[in-house]
Amino acid sequence: MGAKGAMLGILLAAGVASAQEVSFDDIRPILQARCVMCHSGEAAPLGLRLTSLDELLKGSANREVVKRGDPAGSELVRRLRGISQPRMPMTGPPFLGDEEIALFEAWISGGLKPGDQSASAKLAPAPLQRPSAGQPVTYAHVAPIFASRCVKCHSANGLMGSAPEGLLLNSYAGVFDRDERLRVVPGRSAASELVRRIRGQSRPQMPFDGPPFLNEEEIQLIVDWIDQGALDAEGRAAPSLAGSKVRLQGVLGPGWTLDSLPLVVGPGTRIDKSPREGDYVEVRGRLDGEGRVLVERIRRR
Repeated sequence: MGAKGAMLGILLAAGVASAQEVSFDDIRPILQARCVMCHSGEAAPLGLRLTSLDELLKGSANREVVKRGDPAGSELVRRLRGISQPRMPMTGPPFLGDEEIALFEAWISGGLKPGDQSASAKLAPAPLQRPSAGQPVTYAHVAPIFASRCVKCHSANGLMGSAPEGLLLNSYAGVFDRDERLRVVPGRSAASELVRRIRGQSRPQMPFDGPPFLNEEEIQLIVDWIDQGALDAEGRAAPSLAGSKVRLQGVLGPGWTLDSLPLVVGPGTRIDKSPREGDYVEVRGRLDGEGRVLVERIRRR
């Protein structure tokens, strides 16, 4: 935002932001970076699209989200501050900082000034980001996909209430929570329930509001991330997950395989409903130290 933004930062730090100076142009970069990944297109929660000033002013299917001159009564501000739940952006924490929220408050107090851009000028969600040549895929590359297609449900206060089956996809730690069972097996995308769900090998296919489901480019990026070790945003290795429970579905293949994924079936494996090659089955088991699936139970579905 240049010199104007620097001056505004000084005013905000002093708690005396000048509402007259703030326009939609000033909040546009925040919407672009933190909001339009979810609030765009046909899948926008409650129809709230934040990809233009006109759409923001239109509000959601339930209500307007900004009230001219009344930031405290504006649902957008209430969500950004966590007064109304779920707090936004859904990908937080981190949420917006106080200075960023103060920009929205100053814009609303100042009368929702449009700025230099046309009120209908569109903000496009950021394109899919892949690492530069020779660099690994990290959580930073796949997090925007989770944010735009998964987090609306898979968060603590999502559209379905609590996260379905306890799976949180709004943080790296949440992806690897294994209280219920593990969904991502570092180094082995074929053994990762997350991948099997977005491909439709495990049912129901995800995201739950599809079609459209994830496209091949999005799926491949997630597969590459997992196969390269499911590194965190800084490129650090995933935690050790040996002994974690897994639950997978798919088509039983020759030699105890699941859609070509080798399974370890032993004398202690419980086999129900006499599954045969070509049957759709459910597998429950645990991971060994090499990421192999040690099958505890397999049954025809």
